[in-house]
Amino acid sequence: METIFLYSRFLMAAMFVAIGFHHFYKPKFYYPIIPAFFPKLFVTYVSGVIEIIIGIGLCIPSYQKYAALGMALLMVAFLPLHIWDITREKPAMKTTKGAYIRLVIQFVLIAWGYFLFKKLN
Repeated sequence: METIFLYSRFLMAAMFVAIGFHHFYKPKFYYPIIPAFFPKLFVTYVSGVIEIIIGIGLCIPSYQKYAALGMALLMVAFLPLHIWDITREKPAMKTTKGAYIRLVIQFVLIAWGYFLFKKLN
């Protein structure tokens, strides 16, 4: 079980760092999910930085539990955006079905972050 936990943590760390850098490489990819009243580029860059920090934190023993909690909380913070996306005529995920799948993934990510946090305490 410890091996699965270790791989799970490093897989999540790698995913968060990669996705965080993707925010800088292709910021317009994230624009459709951001409501119009937010400054899209700023929100994209800030969320990218936070994701990179969380990913790196998952690899540093003294920061792992905080990074795992941060991961779960960030996914909770993004949850309203994914719920909102389902209600739109043209979801950012291209289809309503895609938006529902993304919402399910969001809950998986929340649970994954919480599992890591609990395991690290």
